[in-house]
Amino acid sequence: MKILHLISSPRGEASFSIKLGNAIVEKLQEANPGNTLTVHDLTNTPFPHLEEVHINSFFTPKENHTAELTAAIKHSDEAIAELEDSDVIVIGVPMYNFGIASTLKAWIDHIARAGKTFRYSENGPEGLVKNKKVYLAISSGGVYSEGPMKPYDFTESYLRAVLGFMGMTDVTVYRAEGVSIPGLKDLALDKAIESIAI
Repeated sequence: MKILHLISSPRGEASFSIKLGNAIVEKLQEANPGNTLTVHDLTNTPFPHLEEVHINSFFTPKENHTAELTAAIKHSDEAIAELEDSDVIVIGVPMYNFGIASTLKAWIDHIARAGKTFRYSENGPEGLVKNKKVYLAISSGGVYSEGPMKPYDFTESYLRAVLGFMGMTDVTVYRAEGVSIPGLKDLALDKAIESIAI
């Protein structure tokens, strides 16, 4: 089994999403001896935010690529190859302003490509990245999985939608939430780790 662990928090050892993601990976490794692990820290090796040259490279036939377009599409090609080569994807998702980090959004923008990871047919859109298991390790200062703040959570709903659009519909979510709330923060991570079932 090949595991891809994506990190999108810049907080290093202080990050709850990284700690939770690491715990998920450890459980996966315990359950599947002999696996291989690839860790991609999107904050240390970030993908560029899409510019005109990237869009042009996506929609220009490969045989017509200039040197500039070939260089521009390299990020996307490598990200898609890394994704396709993986069986399980663990994504660390710190909540920033109710959504995902821009580093993670940039990665998604490079892997969501018509004709590569999804296509449009006469029956509508079809995801092309199939038979993958995805785990989301979401961390947040408040509680957003339930209660009055649930409508403000655009992490899980967005990722389920965009990953599902590409064919990755087997998604499990674990949350370390309330990490800034007195009375909750001291146990938030432990509670999240204890809930992990592989």
